Amino acid sequence: MTGSHLGTRPAAWAAAILIGVTGTGALGGVAHAEDIDHLTAQQIADRSRDALLGADSLHVTSRGDLGKGGRPMSLDLTLDRHGNCNGSVDLGRSQGSVLIVKRGDDVWLKPDADFWKNQVPNGGSAFAAILGDRYLKAPADNPRLRTLTKTCDLNTFQKLVSDNANDDTGTLNKGRKTTLGKQSVVPLTRIRGNTTLTVDVAATGKPYPLRLTLHGDNGADAVVNLSAFDEPVPRTTPARDESFDVSALLSRSSSPV
Repeated sequence: MTGSHLGTRPAAWAAAILIGVTGTGALGGVAHAEDIDHLTAQQIADRSRDALLGADSLHVTSRGDLGKGGRPMSLDLTLDRHGNCNGSVDLGRSQGSVLIVKRGDDVWLKPDADFWKNQVPNGGSAFAAILGDRYLKAPADNPRLRTLTKTCDLNTFQKLVSDNANDDTGTLNKGRKTTLGKQSVVPLTRIRGNTTLTVDVAATGKPYPLRLTLHGDNGADAVVNLSAFDEPVPRTTPARDESFDVSALLSRSSSPV
């Protein structure tokens, strides 16, 4: 889709926020079996990272920006290690949003009117007219969509955590137990320069990281919530009459791609 940032912006922002959050050294290491009350901050962080890397699926919501003149964006995705996902990405400030469903080798995308207007200025209106209220269906390995579909893969998420887990600069502190909703959690806070990251780790059951918040004096203000660990991604996909196969669209000589 010429002129579209569909395959770059959402995924790049998601990657940036995940690296910005997990790449601060608050997660990383080998699990221990001691009771969480008697663990150090680093030991809890170690257990939390192992729990996250062991998950087969999860639900992630995030909102905010990383500062430095960035634009607040958000995503809401349920995803698994098999590359299946279901959810949405919002580019923020009326720049557009996209519903995403990926199952097996196929992906369905449903951009809103703001997306077509702002992200596909050359031909977006023609796309919108052709699709109407339907999803655009395409092979998941379509080169134009590859970066976006990687965002739908839990393996990508977990690799970001693993690759950025060894940066332990800054001070890591363990806070007193508190609650996040009905869940008892232990907050871990790392301060690096003028940036503060807090990871709320489940204090009962598996020590999953349930919320990550990032604040900085450069305008960084982001929140990532993780839940529904090991629960399956919804299997429902858009019906045939609710979707338009991109191969048919690409075959049109007047297609704006």
